[in-house]
Amino acid sequence: MTPRPHALLFEPILKDKVWGGDRLGRLGKRVAPGARVGESWELADLDRTSPTGGGGDAARSVVRAGPLAGATIRDAMRAWGADLLGEARPTDAGGFPLLIKFLDARTDLSVQVHPSPAHADRRPGAHLKHEAWRVVAAEPGAVIYRGLRPGVTHEDLARGAGDGSIVGMLLAEPARTGMTYHLPSGVVHALGAGVLVAEVQTPSDTTYRLYDWGRRGRALHVEEALACVFDDAGAQTVPASALPDARAQEPTRTDAFIIEPVALAPGASAPMPRPGSPTVMMLLRGSGRIEGAGPALAVSAGNTALIPAACARSALIAEAPVEALVVSIPAPA
Repeated sequence: MTPRPHALLFEPILKDKVWGGDRLGRLGKRVAPGARVGESWELADLDRTSPTGGGGDAARSVVRAGPLAGATIRDAMRAWGADLLGEARPTDAGGFPLLIKFLDARTDLSVQVHPSPAHADRRPGAHLKHEAWRVVAAEPGAVIYRGLRPGVTHEDLARGAGDGSIVGMLLAEPARTGMTYHLPSGVVHALGAGVLVAEVQTPSDTTYRLYDWGRRGRALHVEEALACVFDDAGAQTVPASALPDARAQEPTRTDAFIIEPVALAPGASAPMPRPGSPTVMMLLRGSGRIEGAGPALAVSAGNTALIPAACARSALIAEAPVEALVVSIPAPA
């Protein structure tokens, strides 16, 4: 008998990265001191990942405990259907429509870009990857690279990717704890050293590296990246003027997801899910419980819970001061 829809926790999928560190241990991940774990995939449902990104295999989250323990997110979608997704649509491959991660940048990530809409339309297997980063912790002086300086041309960027002068062509902004930075697919970006973020994105693992800070052994994809950064007329597909400002407590709204920061004092509550949508709750600090979505589910910093759309009376109740992200999917147009 299929259990009634209820809130789910999943086993994290940890990814070693040359730029990773050991700070994901602060979020309850099994990371040894001195490790180089760069990513914790909290909620994933990809049939295939990039060999240079997720490792080339499928990435599908597995339920940690409860009646569905051992089942995948895809299994839960098959079992619960619209009770889980509401009005949200699965991907073309039938997968869950979000990819949720934590990232720990001990050193700089590669300067990279994800496919622009035009490039994704032209290239089979390339998929849009809209992202947003919420800074959980940042060392003094840490930065986020997001966008190109005005006037940078195709020729400038091609040259800079080869000789390292690309760094001076990037727009750098301070990485501020508690701020959300939106990264539309097609914008050049890099997470700077010393930053720990929660990442919400569309489910894609297509990444093109332009520059890797002199590290050897990792492939670059300069030609593909340039085709995403500039349109056929040579204009930047995502100019800096089109990038929204970083946000603190205001929601970040895109066509693919809505991120609402939540801060709760002990005993306070925040309702979930959003009407017609599954809700992903990322607990960044504190502890609490989710009620109204099956048996009460205890959550602590670093937990990511999925609340089905059918659990219309659920709420996060803080037991210690809480900072969380509540992620939902906009209604179809």
